[in-house]
Amino acid sequence: MAIGSILFIICLGAATFLFYRSVSTIRRNILLGRDVDRSDNSPLRWKTMLRVALGQSKMVVRPVAGFLHIIVYVGFVIINIEILEIIIDGIFGTHRIFSSWIGVDAYRFFINCFEILAFLVLVACVIFLIRRNVVKIARFWKPEMKGWPASDANLILVAEVLLMAAFLTMDAADVLLMQTNAEALASAGLGKYAINWTGNGFVVSSFIAGLLPSDTATLHIIERFCWWFHILGILAFLNYLAISKHLHIILAFPAVYFSNLKSKGEFDNLASVKKEVELMFDPSADPYSAPPEPDENALPEAFGAKDVKDLSWKQLMDSYSCTECGRCTSECPANQTGKLLSPRKIMMDTRDRVTEYGKSIDKNGADAEDGKTLIYDYISPEELWACTSCNACTEACPINLDPLSIIVDLRRYLVMEKSAAPAELNNMFTNIENNGAPWQFAQADRLNWKDEA
Repeated sequence: MAIGSILFIICLGAATFLFYRSVSTIRRNILLGRDVDRSDNSPLRWKTMLRVALGQSKMVVRPVAGFLHIIVYVGFVIINIEILEIIIDGIFGTHRIFSSWIGVDAYRFFINCFEILAFLVLVACVIFLIRRNVVKIARFWKPEMKGWPASDANLILVAEVLLMAAFLTMDAADVLLMQTNAEALASAGLGKYAINWTGNGFVVSSFIAGLLPSDTATLHIIERFCWWFHILGILAFLNYLAISKHLHIILAFPAVYFSNLKSKGEFDNLASVKKEVELMFDPSADPYSAPPEPDENALPEAFGAKDVKDLSWKQLMDSYSCTECGRCTSECPANQTGKLLSPRKIMMDTRDRVTEYGKSIDKNGADAEDGKTLIYDYISPEELWACTSCNACTEACPINLDPLSIIVDLRRYLVMEKSAAPAELNNMFTNIENNGAPWQFAQADRLNWKDEA
């Protein structure tokens, strides 16, 4: 086996192992959340996933960004079909093995399609870079996007531009080598390029070919450099996903599949509170009956969420799935009026906290506490109480994430565990408890309004 094939197998194995380890850690972190059943209505869930995640139906609500994203999404996925060929060539030392399997003409057609898509992806990424850094669209310049989040977005766009450029340059140099006289290739030790290649080059890389040197040895260096740059870039990109917002490329599909199918205005009830209310309204219930014996092994039920382990696994999956596109924040009426709340920041903070909490478990064990909590250390009460519960953020999210559910659970903790609601709400709670209504008058006067009608 050639040294190149050995190096390739080592790189492929290392990248695969590192990616598996990262995915395993993220899966563990997600499963730190409490259980929630999202197995109902499987046909509708599949339909929603195909429409929203695969079909990008909510992306095109904003046509320019949606169209460009579809180009990058479709182009990058389809172009990476050729990664299968590169892997086979890398392991076995072959050269464009698919051309001998499907024939040169069919192979030329597919590569031409890949090249057109690669060029469109390159152009779309350049436009995205201009939108972010020159036009400076407001939602990309919110406070939570300072530092790493902004660099993350730019880094991946530049990487995609370089990967597409390397792919097209590799094709250009490769075709020039394949068009070279077979004897000349053999004498230069490059006989593997001497396949039965007739006619012109590929549709896009032909323009690049005119800029390349004609020397066979130099062309070989350019082709090999671009080949290795492209495949190592793809493997690096795969592992970069685990520390990047671009993990949504993978998690968008399960996130949409397990998304909330209920009406936007419907909230989940706490089981213990619901049971108490049901007993209050049940005339047949015996108020003096003994409560059931508690389970000695069960943890005491918490009201709401103080930290990430109090959230559900779906909420934690949502935090890892967030694309940081900012559509939720740009639609948030609280954010638009200058309030501190940003739904995108809620998702980013939740992801940062569960990642930190997972590292603490790795270092100190599952029962260790690091002295931090999601609320107070990451998300302030001021942010939570700015929310109007209007669901604009959940409606705007292109992959059906639900920042509001996290906000509501954190607020439940403040109200039911800490009694830390704003004064206006505490007055309303007191009135409801004493008077049966939010207003401060006796229950006997509640129907006085009808006498004035």
